[in-house]
This record gives sequence, structure tokens and C-alpha cells, in this order.
Amino acid sequence: MGKAIPMVELWRGGLLESTHQGHAVVCDASGGIVESWGDPGRVIFSRSSCKMIQALPLVESGAADAVGLTPAHLALSCASHQGAALHVDMASRWLADLGLGEADLRCGAHEPLDDEERDRLICAHEKPCQLHNNCSGKHSGFLTYTRHVKAGPEYVEIDHPLQRAVRSAFEEVTGETAAGYGIDGCSAPNFAGSIGALARGMARFAAAEEGGSTRERAMHRLTRAMATFPELVAGEGRACTELMRAMGGRVAIKTGAEAVFVAILPEKKLGIALKIEDGNSRASEAALVSILARLGVLDPDHPMAQKRLPAPQVNWRGLRTGELRLAPGFGG
Repeated sequence: MGKAIPMVELWRGGLLESTHQGHAVVCDASGGIVESWGDPGRVIFSRSSCKMIQALPLVESGAADAVGLTPAHLALSCASHQGAALHVDMASRWLADLGLGEADLRCGAHEPLDDEERDRLICAHEKPCQLHNNCSGKHSGFLTYTRHVKAGPEYVEIDHPLQRAVRSAFEEVTGETAAGYGIDGCSAPNFAGSIGALARGMARFAAAEEGGSTRERAMHRLTRAMATFPELVAGEGRACTELMRAMGGRVAIKTGAEAVFVAILPEKKLGIALKIEDGNSRASEAALVSILARLGVLDPDHPMAQKRLPAPQVNWRGLRTGELRLAPGFGG
């Protein structure tokens, strides 16, 4: 088994200050590895990067169509959003249309990542609710499926019909038996697997066609929804939103906690998965930009790419103090 390799470096004053090591894999539609760095067999939790897999039962079961979900809803079901007004309002209306409410969610509440919504709550002396949780769209999708199959309300339990369906989808799409599971920040089970298997799963999304099997049609719909509504997948200032816009909707990308990132490239029928060992998102964003540019789908000179690689480091006075660079052997 391979070891993590240096991928991204932080330089200051002409000296190397920090090094981020990691793993990355690019797979094609056949499941073959096109290129890899580090260990493709490294077992990880994909965290929120696998939300499109978690949304497959929602679409495949007919639950999404039964209640008339739009591509925007599907994008939100794959989101790790900012908790901005557009995200909160959409999730709230979605639940209301189901005859449900915020109390039916099982994701927990946290302060919104969106500054405007955070400030509104403070000024109004209001507390954040579960709709502000970055996973409230995913959980709205979970509730839609649960209602459709008439299952119990505790949909995050590992033996719930929804989570059994998610596990089956995860294992079938990645082509690998889950190595186990952990509980994510939003209380849902998160299944573990190798980085190579995750990249293989993303390649299957990339190769899925509108006229294919039930699963392929579901994959195609979710991928197109994400690429069409990048503002719903993350939010303003976030890498997922800005980079998908920079690529003109040709590529769908999704981050996960602890520096996991995936990308779906339909035009090239390729899937990408990467993990930075120390969990640093500045490094995962820089590494993803490098691979996307290497594959010819992202202009490295685009401002949204340059924002992350070479990613100038600026202090509180606006002085440039250093920059991120690719490590020799990865891209340097």
C-alpha cells in the first residue's frame, strides 16, 4: 500500500512553512485508475462529498417525482449550504409542501455560515434552527423518501429503511463493501470506503446518461442539478459554487469535511476523489484546482482558480505574506 505524498505547500518569506500530504485518484467510466497519487486504497469517510450517492434513493424510488421536486430541490439535496436565506427558505417550503416542519428534521441546529443571515438572527434576537444546518437540504430529501415509503420518523438510525437503501447505493456505486460507518456532523451514518472506490463511483456518475437505466437516469439528474444550481450546493464565496461557475456547469464538484473533495466530469467520463491527511480545506481546494486544470476542464488563470492556487496569503493589514504552492512530485 502506498503512503500519502506531499501535495500542497505553504511558503512564507522564501521558506517552506507547512506541507499538506494526501491522496488523489482519477478513474474512468470502466472503473480503471487513470492517474493516482498516494494510496488509492486508503480508507476514508467520504463525509459530505458523497451526498449525491445519499440522494440516489430519493430519485430512484420515485419519491422525488411523486412530490414534484425540481432540479433546484435535487441540488439542495446534495448541498452543504451556507444557511443563507435562499437555502433556509427553500428547505422550509419543501418541508411545508410535505406537511412537515423543522421539528421533523434530525440534523441539529448550528449558526449559519452566511454572514447576512447570521447578522439577521443576531439583530432579531433569534436562535438558529435546524433549517440553518448545512445539511438541511439532504435531510429534507431524506424525509421525502421516508414519507414516500411510509417508514418511521427516525430516519438517521442505521437500521432505518432509508439508511439501508443509502448503504446499498454506496456499495453498488463504488463497487466496494463499506468498511464500516461513522456518525456525521448532521447525525446521519457516513459509510467508509477507499479513495479509489469513491473516484470510481464519481466516474459512474460522470458516465451516466439521461436515457440509461433507472440508476443512470438518477445519477444524470443529480449531476446536472448540481452543475446548474451551484449557488444551492454551497453558497457565495465557497469553492464548490465558485469553481462550478468557473467551469460553466460542465463539471459537478462537492467537498466534504476533513478535506475530502470529489469531482464529476461528464464530458470526459472521469471521476476524481481526493483526501488531505491533516483535514485542511485550503489544501484540498488547491489540490482539486490542480487536478481539474491538469485535465483541461478548469482554466488555471481563472480568478476563482487563482484564488485557491497559488492562493496568496494576506495578513490583517492586507500585506501579502506568502502563498500556497503545489509540492514537487504532485504538480510542481
